[in-house]
Amino acid sequence: MTKFQDLGISQETLKAVLKMGFEEATPIQAETIPLSLENKDLIGQAQTGTGKTAAFGIPLVEKVDTSVEAIQGIIIAPTRELAIQVSEELYKIGSGKRVRVLPIYGGQDIGRQIRSLKKAPHIIVGTPGRVLDHINRKTLRLDHVHTAILDEADEMLNMGFIEDIETILAEIPTERQTLLFSATMPGPIQRMAEKFMKDPQIVRVKAKEMTVPSIEQYYVEVQEKNKFDVLTRLLDIQSPELAIIFGRTKRRVDELSEALNLRGYTAEGIHGDLSQAKRLSVLRKFKEGSIDVLVATDVAARGLDISGVTHVYNFDIPQDPESYVHRIGRTGRAGKTGVAMTFITPREKSYLNVVEKTTKRKMERMKPPTLDEALEGQQRAVVDKIVQTIEANNLQYYKAAAEELLEANDASTVVAAVLKMLTKEPDTTPVKLTEEQPLPQKRERRSQDRDRRRRDDSRGFNSDRRKKSPVKPRSGEKRTSGKSKPRSYNH
Repeated sequence: MTKFQDLGISQETLKAVLKMGFEEATPIQAETIPLSLENKDLIGQAQTGTGKTAAFGIPLVEKVDTSVEAIQGIIIAPTRELAIQVSEELYKIGSGKRVRVLPIYGGQDIGRQIRSLKKAPHIIVGTPGRVLDHINRKTLRLDHVHTAILDEADEMLNMGFIEDIETILAEIPTERQTLLFSATMPGPIQRMAEKFMKDPQIVRVKAKEMTVPSIEQYYVEVQEKNKFDVLTRLLDIQSPELAIIFGRTKRRVDELSEALNLRGYTAEGIHGDLSQAKRLSVLRKFKEGSIDVLVATDVAARGLDISGVTHVYNFDIPQDPESYVHRIGRTGRAGKTGVAMTFITPREKSYLNVVEKTTKRKMERMKPPTLDEALEGQQRAVVDKIVQTIEANNLQYYKAAAEELLEANDASTVVAAVLKMLTKEPDTTPVKLTEEQPLPQKRERRSQDRDRRRRDDSRGFNSDRRKKSPVKPRSGEKRTSGKSKPRSYNH
């Protein structure tokens, strides 16, 4: 394995990287960092979770001249959560050099964001729509940018952002280094690389094993409005020691956490909008077992070091197989078995098929449990606890009271009363979750992606595209704007 010390990076950056807990470079880091430091254009083809952010972040930080008060690097990411995650990691990598990093994405107050841009960050991490909005407003100048990075390019293609990306690249000096990272290389991505990159070096990292044999995988077909009741019944029946529930959006995570607590479960959520301190506090509680359930978005849960997770519940099916593998990989670790449950609406079956094809494993269909089955599950859990208590044999102080009870009542009545007292009966307290649109069926992807982005924009989610007149007649693409609230990373 390659050590970071062997990659020719400065002591300042090396110290920051080692402080993050990295010791050995992943394959894509070992191949990418030396090439990038030589200022070569590069295409990195690798699955999510292979260490891509550090692969492009370390050389970018190395090339930033902190004495120059201008934006020198720009990273385009498909979603606000990924933009936040990349910003946080770059902030840590650049801590030794005091590199200033600013994420810009839709859903933030744009006035405050403009003020943050005036403080001359060295690196911008942004979603395509918000970056274009700032270019249109002339609040973002890219004339000093020497490095442009496209992260998860295939996902940006799926979301309909390719024209926007080409417009952004046209605003950056042609004498630059361009790096493109993508799990797959469809035709439009290859054509964009040919148009905007100079003799790019190609680094391919073989996909990891896509699933773990020790994980039992099930799916439950259920209408959106019934998902939550099915989830709570499964929690009652399966009584997981530690469980993670995945939702598609931060709103979903917040609403699920609140609803679970209303029904008597101890749950907390994590997503990209939480402060680092709050995130660490939630994770500490989860590891200590003081909360039963962790609710998370995909990006917020990536890279978390959590052991002992017994159950993963995909409340919303992810739109790409790699995210599914990341999710279920939280359980079944260290030789232990785990259980993964995925909820799908009838319209989302095409995504289930894609996941099964990628993991080369069929999920077993599970019938949604009934209220009676949930009650039986809770009773079984109580019986197991009673048996464990009997086996522990520390009952001397209770035998006199037990004999007194048995003199006045028959044994089955006494045991039934104990079971009733200890059993957590299924809670049917009404809860309200905002209904999420199902993922578009595969054959409808192209047209429905645009509809989805418009809906997300109006809610302040991942994308931030709004139609506006073009900045220049150069390529005729439509511009976007949105509302923002900045989070800058200044040392």
